[in-house]
Amino acid sequence: MVELPWGLQPRETSGRPFTVIRAECRSFPSHRCLIPASEFRHRSRGKHYSFSLANGDWFYFAGIWRPATRDWPEAYAILTTTANDDVAPCHDRQMAVLLRDQRMAWLDLTIPENELLQPLPAGAFRLSLLREPTAQAALAF
Repeated sequence: MVELPWGLQPRETSGRPFTVIRAECRSFPSHRCLIPASEFRHRSRGKHYSFSLANGDWFYFAGIWRPATRDWPEAYAILTTTANDDVAPCHDRQMAVLLRDQRMAWLDLTIPENELLQPLPAGAFRLSLLREPTAQAALAF
């Protein structure tokens, strides 16, 4: 496991790093990674929401990483999918969530991407309204 900065190199020198990338209609044949998590957050209409698995388990975000270049460190981005029914009232997109038993299928390419990178079924997430947002760190491996 390694700790990497979140955000791939922007195309323009003054641009913002790419922290999330749409997964639909794309292929990621190499440089896949997993980002362990116990929750993710969205802001909607001035309110901050936290989503965790309804069963209390932790999970992974599907990600990709890029090697360092002369101008940018080794870094990662998280893939996104259409929001599932639990997240959709707050946002139309969400980070691609993989359950623990899917982690090796993502890394080993044993299940097609379009099958793995799907929103979880309704009822998979527990929603919490947050009073104050907090900063978070992530690890990729």
